[in-house]
Amino acid sequence: MDPRMWHKVAAISGVAAIGLGTYGAHGFKPNNPSFKEVWRTASLYHLVHTAALVGAPITKHPNIFGGLLTAGIVGFSGTCYMVAYLEDRKISFIAPYGGFAFLAAWASLLF
Repeated sequence: MDPRMWHKVAAISGVAAIGLGTYGAHGFKPNNPSFKEVWRTASLYHLVHTAALVGAPITKHPNIFGGLLTAGIVGFSGTCYMVAYLEDRKISFIAPYGGFAFLAAWASLLF
């Protein structure tokens, strides 16, 4: 796979991160205010790891780094967004897997 493809993935993720962050800041009105903080956490991790995704093509193993970051964004941030939006923590057990994908992505830079 062409490593530059990760720039396109980062572009799509960036658009989603800004859109979801804006919605969270201005439109998201949960019944339980604690879910607002869950949304903020999802948004922060989404945006930070999207920025890192831009650098995937210059890593030694761009597909591993980019794939793990993308899995982390979907697994961690995606789960947190859903938990906050639905105001239901039943699916929160998925988030740690996304967190481990983030850890693995960063660790992959060691090799």
